[in-house]
Amino acid sequence: MGKAALKSPARKRTAPKEERQQQLIQATIRSVASNGMSDTTMATVSREAGLSQGIINLHFQSKDRLLVETLRFLSEQYREAWEKAVSRAGDSPADKLAAMVATDFKAPVCDRNKLAVWFAFWGESKSRPTYRKICAMRDMEYRAEMLQTCSDLIEQGDYKGIQAESVAASLSAMTSGLWLDMLTNPRSMSRDQAKQVCMSYLAITFPRHFS
Repeated sequence: MGKAALKSPARKRTAPKEERQQQLIQATIRSVASNGMSDTTMATVSREAGLSQGIINLHFQSKDRLLVETLRFLSEQYREAWEKAVSRAGDSPADKLAAMVATDFKAPVCDRNKLAVWFAFWGESKSRPTYRKICAMRDMEYRAEMLQTCSDLIEQGDYKGIQAESVAASLSAMTSGLWLDMLTNPRSMSRDQAKQVCMSYLAITFPRHFS
């Protein structure tokens, strides 16, 4: 057998485009969580990813585009997570509402790095129309589903004096506050404890469906 036949197959030097972009987005999440938005640069993302800045430029051209695509990724991941949870919950509005609450406090949504990035983007959204648009779309789709689910539950349970808009707003504010607690003081609140806070609110609001 000749030497050529003994050679092992050449190792693949380049990853598929989608895989490489995902690797860079994950590195951006870690960089923003560690350094903040303003101190995240192509260099910090390059170090996190273990890749050259030239690779980042090839796939995203600029820091701004990389950040926008990172926000889009997080928004899409969140939408897919709660939609899947609602789909699996079946037809019961109580089960759907419980599934939506649970989604907010488990992986891949409730990850400390991702929470840090969400708050960083929210902080920049007032001066960045693109960020504001993506964040608004994320909130609008989720809120619309929650409003419909709460309305169905109120009708099903014949709950008097309860407004779906108020319940949805309360849950949204509660979730954001709990996320902030878990981010700034992780020892004070676990994901299970945070979920139980929201479930306790649902038990008070809809006692015939939650205990």
